[in-house]
Amino acid sequence: MSTADHGPSTAPSQDRLTAAPVAKQVEHLRSHHGDTVNDPYEWLRDGKDPEVIAHLEAENAWTAQQTAHLDERRSEVFDGILARTKQTDVSVPTHVVHGDPDAGGSQWWYYTRTVEGAQYTIHCRVPATGPNDPPDPEAGPIPGEVVLLDGNLEAEGHDFFSLGTFDVSPNGWLLAYSVDTTGAERFTLRFKDLRTGELLADEIADTAYGTAWAQDSHLFYTRADEAWRPWTVLAHELGTDAAQDRTVLTEPDERFWVGIGLSADERWLVIGAGSKLTAEWSLLSVDDPAGTPRVVAPRREGIDYQVEVAGDRLLILHNEDALDYALSEAPLDATDPAQWRPVLPHTPGVRLVDVDAYRDHVVVELRRDGLTGIHIIARDADGSLRPGHDLEFSEELFTVSSMGSANWVTDRIRIAYTSMVTPMTVLDVDLATSQLTELKRTPVLPHPERGPYDPADWVQTRTWATAPDGTRVPISVVAPADVARDGSAPLVLYGYGSYETSIDPYFSIPRLSYLDHGCVFAIAHIRGGGEMGRQWYDQGKMLHKQNTFSDFIACAEHLVSEGWTSPDRLAAIGASAGGLLVGAVANQAPDLFRAIQAGVPFVDALTTILDPELPLTVTEWEEWGNPLEDPEVYACMKSYTPYENIASRPYPAI
Repeated sequence: MSTADHGPSTAPSQDRLTAAPVAKQVEHLRSHHGDTVNDPYEWLRDGKDPEVIAHLEAENAWTAQQTAHLDERRSEVFDGILARTKQTDVSVPTHVVHGDPDAGGSQWWYYTRTVEGAQYTIHCRVPATGPNDPPDPEAGPIPGEVVLLDGNLEAEGHDFFSLGTFDVSPNGWLLAYSVDTTGAERFTLRFKDLRTGELLADEIADTAYGTAWAQDSHLFYTRADEAWRPWTVLAHELGTDAAQDRTVLTEPDERFWVGIGLSADERWLVIGAGSKLTAEWSLLSVDDPAGTPRVVAPRREGIDYQVEVAGDRLLILHNEDALDYALSEAPLDATDPAQWRPVLPHTPGVRLVDVDAYRDHVVVELRRDGLTGIHIIARDADGSLRPGHDLEFSEELFTVSSMGSANWVTDRIRIAYTSMVTPMTVLDVDLATSQLTELKRTPVLPHPERGPYDPADWVQTRTWATAPDGTRVPISVVAPADVARDGSAPLVLYGYGSYETSIDPYFSIPRLSYLDHGCVFAIAHIRGGGEMGRQWYDQGKMLHKQNTFSDFIACAEHLVSEGWTSPDRLAAIGASAGGLLVGAVANQAPDLFRAIQAGVPFVDALTTILDPELPLTVTEWEEWGNPLEDPEVYACMKSYTPYENIASRPYPAI
C-alpha cells in the first residue's frame, strides 16, 4: 500500500460557490486475490479529519445554493404534512395486571401522550378495575393519572435524547428506564419508585437495549462491545453497587447478538443469541436469579430457532428441515431437538415469523403470498393445541401485526393494521370468536385546501414484474383514483431488498402531499427481502445479490410498460442497504430513472466488508459473504458495489 498527495483539496469555501466542490485524490492501493485497486478517495472515510469536514460543509453549501429555488415548495410540502398531522395525541390504553389483584396486586391502564410543540413522549397510567373500563384520554384530564416518565423533562439540558428501555416491574412498583444523551446508543439505566415518584440511587452506565425483571428486586440487562454488539447479560440487585453485578452470560462469537426478555407468565428469563443464520436460546428461572441459564438446544450452524414459554411446555419456531419454518412443542425442561414435536408443520410458501403464547391461546404471525397474517390456536385446559385459523381482512393489500397482550391470562390480543390507503389502526381481537373491535385509527386532519382525507380518493393495487430469470416480483402501488395510465404521472419506486427485511404496504401522511399532485408511489418487493418467504431472501444475498438489482430494474420497466409512468418521470428511493440498491441501479440502468435518492447509503460495501476492524463487519459476512477469504465473493461484490462501478456516463439526478 502506498500513498501520494496529489495536492490540496479543491473544495471551495462557502463564500465563493462558483462550482461544485471537487475532492482531492490521494493514491491508496489495496490488493486482494491478485486484484490491485487504487481508491483515491479513501481519505474521505475519516469523518474526524478537519479537511474531510470542510469538504462536506462545502458540499452541503453547494447543495443548498443549487436547490434554493425549491425552498418555497419545500415549505409548502412541509406545511401540508403538518396540517394533516395531529401533534397532540394519545395512544390506546393497555390493560396490565400486576400480580394477583385479589392478593394485593393491582391493575392499571398504560398509555402515552404527545403534545404539540413538545418533541418527546409522555408515559402515563391510571388505575383500572378490569379489562373493560378503559379511560378516554382524548376527552381531557383523567382522575388518578400518574405521569411515569416525561421524555421532554428527561431531555432538558441535552442536545440529544433517546429513550432505550421502559420496563415496569411485575408488581408495578418500580420503573427501569434507560437514556442516551450523546447519540452513541450507550444508555444509562435508572430506576424510579412509582409509588413515590422518587429516583432510586441505583444507576448503571454503558448499557444496551433490553431489560427483564426478576422477583421485583433484580434486573437483568445487556451490555454491548466496542462494535455495538450486545454480547453480555448481567444481573443487578437493587440497592447494591453496579460494579458488583453478576455476569449471567457472555457471547464470544462476534457474529452473535444477545437479547433478553421475560416470558409471558413472568416465570422465566429468556435469552436469545443469534447470528443472521444460527440461533441458541437459554432459560433461567426468575426464582433463581443467581442461577445458570439452561440451553434449550445447542447451536448448530444454519439452524435458526426461537423459544416461547407456554406454561408447562415450550413452543419452538425453527427451520430444522423447514425452509419457511415450522412450529413445534417440547417439554419445559427440553435440551435436545429430538424432544420437539410438530404443531404447525412446514408449508412451503408460508413463512412462520413469530409466536406468542398465552394461557388459553397461541398466536402465530406469518407471511403468505407476499402478505402478512395472524394465525390463532386455542389451547385446552391441559395445554394441548386445537387446529387453528387465520384472521381475515378484506383489502387487496394490507399489513397486520400482533401487538400481543401484556397479560398471561387474557381473552384478547391487540393488533395493528394498515394499508396504503388505510391509516394505522389498532384493533382488539377476541381470541375465542376472532371478532375485531376497532379502538383507534391514526387521525388524518383535514388539509386546509384539499379537505378531509377520503380513502376513496386513492387506489391501491398489486402488479407483478418478471425478472430476467423468469421470477415474478410483486409491486405494491398507490395512486390517485383518477390517475391516467398514459405514462404522464410522476412515480417514486421504493425498495430495500436485504436482510430478509420486508417492506410491506403501509400508510403515510407525508406521502399524501406527494399523491396530492397526481404522483404515484410504488414498493418493489424484490429478492433479498422476506416478502415471499425464506427462499426469496436466499435468492437475493451473497453470490445471488445481483437478483436484487435485476428485480428492481424489472419492476421499474414493468411500471413503465403498464403506463404508470415513464423514465423521464421515474424516481428511485432507498436507504442504508436500500441505498446500495439504488446506487447499483444508477450504474446498471441510468437511463431508466430521472432521479435517485439514496439515504445513508451503503455504497462502499466492498471496502467496508474488507475491513474486519470496522464495527459489525464480521456479522455482515453472513449476508454478503466474506470477500477477504473467498475470491468468488470478492469478484461478485466488486461487480455491483456502487462506488466500484462509477463510470463516465450520464447519470440521473442523485
